[in-house]
Amino acid sequence: MKNEKINVNGTEITIFQTKKEDYISLTDMAKFKNAETTGLVISHWLSTRYTVEFMGLWETINNPIFNVTEFSNIKNESGSNGFVLSAKQWIEKTNAIGIISKPGRYGGGTFAHKDIAFEFGSWISPQFKYYLIKEFQRLKEDESDRLKLNWNLQRTLAKVNYHIHTDAIKENLLPNELTKQEASFVYATEADMLNMALFGKTAATWRQQNPDLEGNIRDYATIEQLVVLTNLESLNAVLIAQELSQSDRLLQLNKTAIQQLKVLMHNASLKKLK
Repeated sequence: MKNEKINVNGTEITIFQTKKEDYISLTDMAKFKNAETTGLVISHWLSTRYTVEFMGLWETINNPIFNVTEFSNIKNESGSNGFVLSAKQWIEKTNAIGIISKPGRYGGGTFAHKDIAFEFGSWISPQFKYYLIKEFQRLKEDESDRLKLNWNLQRTLAKVNYHIHTDAIKENLLPNELTKQEASFVYATEADMLNMALFGKTAATWRQQNPDLEGNIRDYATIEQLVVLTNLESLNAVLIAQELSQSDRLLQLNKTAIQQLKVLMHNASLKKLK
């Protein structure tokens, strides 16, 4: 809940905003007619038969706990000589929600739902109501613009966070550069050597780390990793023909995997395949 201010023909008017509805200060509006006796101004308006009927209709539509019996009594008395109705009496007798009373020296007073406040504005003067509605609309448009700005800002931040997240994933997809000591380990199969070069682990190690997953390490590879794997298989065949040792081949394949993955992470064509 918050308060906003609008200026109508030189009169500053407070708008009390809840999560769902806007309540406009009748006290502030009454100052335009008579700044010294705002309570009497509001009471005079409430005491007219037209106002009572309008208020009763609004409450009937919007208020499930509206006291219809008390409203009927008030309606029957309205328009008679000496009939006076204050905002406090209306609220207490009918359980009204269209008008509320806020305590406090600053920001307090009698407030009414915007539908009712606009009717009060008509009673003050058609010109006053016109400018009240225009200023209220301007306030709502400003709020809408701020919400759009906040939404766009949140959307932008979400995009930034998304890229940070995906970049972090990409970095984690890249295998660590193997040391000569790691490369000197003799792997049982050429397939496991390629797994080390590309994934940084053997099939057996992956299985131990993922006991609940079906398939093998290559079944869970990304598009980028599968592309690089094909290239590594071709390169490995060339290196074998050159009679390089397994450890030397592994180091070279690992460096190639890292280099190619970095390039493919930013490849637009591959992104379209995802």
